[in-house]
Amino acid sequence: MTPIVMVHGAFVGGWSFETFRQPFEAMGHKVLAPDLRGHGATEPRDRVVGVSMRDYARDIVALCRTLDEPPILVGHSMGGLVAQMAARKVNPRALVLLAPSPPWGLSGLSLEEVMAAFGAHVANLLTDGSIEPSTALMRHYSLKRMSRAEAAPVLARMRPESARAVRETLNWWLDPFMTTSIGPGPLPMPSLVISGQDDRVHPPSTGKLVADRIGGKFVTLPHRSHWLLSEPGWEEVAEMILDWLPRKSRAAAA
Repeated sequence: MTPIVMVHGAFVGGWSFETFRQPFEAMGHKVLAPDLRGHGATEPRDRVVGVSMRDYARDIVALCRTLDEPPILVGHSMGGLVAQMAARKVNPRALVLLAPSPPWGLSGLSLEEVMAAFGAHVANLLTDGSIEPSTALMRHYSLKRMSRAEAAPVLARMRPESARAVRETLNWWLDPFMTTSIGPGPLPMPSLVISGQDDRVHPPSTGKLVADRIGGKFVTLPHRSHWLLSEPGWEEVAEMILDWLPRKSRAAAA
């Protein structure tokens, strides 16, 4: 079975896939869910200071090149953007993006995305420091479909995020280096983009933009939010990917 590399989003770690990875492993896939640079539980909290989205992408490319065959890449949220940035160099069998952040040149269309970009710009214009996670914002935007008891383990393990990486993701128009560019034209591998209808971080309109940009299939799931990895109904998301993967990954391998 083709190995799968799962790339986590901002403020969390590879542990965010602890539940989501299980159906893939049960099907025989070897799943790797690494901690992005500075996100390991034992790393100093300032380890993310100055880290760029390009650093994250390079680390994922390096990991994929240690494998015996090109993997399937799965990315969530900001990790979805990391996966897009790595895709041309990795040439994965398939690319799956869950509520992904858009690449350089694509602007989110929701008021929440506009306000987040403005806030990141004002708060971090002159710093390459780190941003501490906000449990209140996470509950409201990312974990809204989870009870307090269900959300508590997620919130307890959150870590600071690189201010530079957040700025590169949300304020691409201020980045003349085009850090989060994924290159010209669509991506060459089969791609699937999944968005939750009630996602307040990256709503379906943003997911559709990403799917059109990379030339992928787009699916909106009703009654789903941003935390597709373990909110109620996450099994349906995993099942949808598994149903799509065999056909698409075999076509890519051929």
